[in-house]
Amino acid sequence: MRSIWNGAISFGLVSIPVKLVNATESHAVSFRQIHTEDGGRIRYRKVCELEDREVAQDEIGKAYEDADGSMIPITDEDLSHLPIPTARTIEIVAFVPEERIDPLQMGSAYYLAASGAPAAKPYTLLREALGRSNRVAIAKFALRGRERLGMLRVVGDAIAMHGLLWPDEVRAPEGVAPDAGVTVRDQELDLADALMDTLGEIDLDDLHDEYREALEQVIAAKAAGETPPEAREEAAPGKVLDLMAALESSVRAARESRRGEGAGPAEDAEVRTLPQRTPSRRTPKESGGKKSTSTAARKTAAKKAEAKKSAAKGPQGEKTEGKRTAAKETEAKKSTASAAGKSTAESARPGKRTAAKNAAKKTTGKSAPARSTAKSTAKKTPPRKRSA
Repeated sequence: MRSIWNGAISFGLVSIPVKLVNATESHAVSFRQIHTEDGGRIRYRKVCELEDREVAQDEIGKAYEDADGSMIPITDEDLSHLPIPTARTIEIVAFVPEERIDPLQMGSAYYLAASGAPAAKPYTLLREALGRSNRVAIAKFALRGRERLGMLRVVGDAIAMHGLLWPDEVRAPEGVAPDAGVTVRDQELDLADALMDTLGEIDLDDLHDEYREALEQVIAAKAAGETPPEAREEAAPGKVLDLMAALESSVRAARESRRGEGAGPAEDAEVRTLPQRTPSRRTPKESGGKKSTSTAARKTAAKKAEAKKSAAKGPQGEKTEGKRTAAKETEAKKSTASAAGKSTAESARPGKRTAAKNAAKKTTGKSAPARSTAKSTAKKTPPRKRSA
């Protein structure tokens, strides 16, 4: 790999000669601009706007544009006299835990390669020290005309350096979060956890750029004079679902996908927040032993119905209630008389059965007037008022 910078790591009084190598590369497909009528290349030429002519590269310099639009020329000699002690040095200034570094600060990544045999021993010493301490080194270095901040960490058997943004270059997340207060229920969090557990982990090496692959297929087909492959039809917008339904569907689809059942593409759902609902019967009771809402509601309804019945009773209702009470008393007297007759018949001798029968007939005969008397008594008896 070609180095883009040569210098040394300053580790206290130890100096480690290193070369800076890009740790990443771009596989993006690039395009050229052309004239659509004849396919000619569109090129940009550097033209001086005062002389209205194209200028060569050796005639081009740097300048700073002031607020009033005037240009202040800056030469390479001016830049060479800047007080940058890290022009050719990666100066380590601190060692901190890796979690102290905000990922928002991370930029380009580089590998630091030992430059020559004398750098092997101090390079290995720094690598082992970083690995054993579980910390990263914070350093300053200069690259492409400006001082930068970096983080050194161990990657395999090498030391990698990540370019960091200065803390004042990271914006605060103001105005990004939702303004309105949103409450997330425990059931929704449980489903979200279940979805994360179902999706599980993945080997990042299995991920690839599908867009770039499709673009390369189109380019290959055009180069061969063939018809480019057609794009897959996008799924139609799904029905509007609430958050719980969307989470449940996601968990179900993820489980089927993990089982390899080959489920069809899931419909895209527009997610909206659920309104507050009353707890259902399936909600477990609280440990305090409180009655459920449905039981309390039934009792309240029963009390209201009883109160309505009592209120509906007027003088006519009180008379009806008195008649019922008198009828119950008469029925009790009849039961007592019948029991007494049976007892007399059982206690009589066999020779006096006829007399017992006659006595029973007389008793029965007398009971008829008693019934009429009871009825008249029931009519004369004033009705009893029943409390509500």
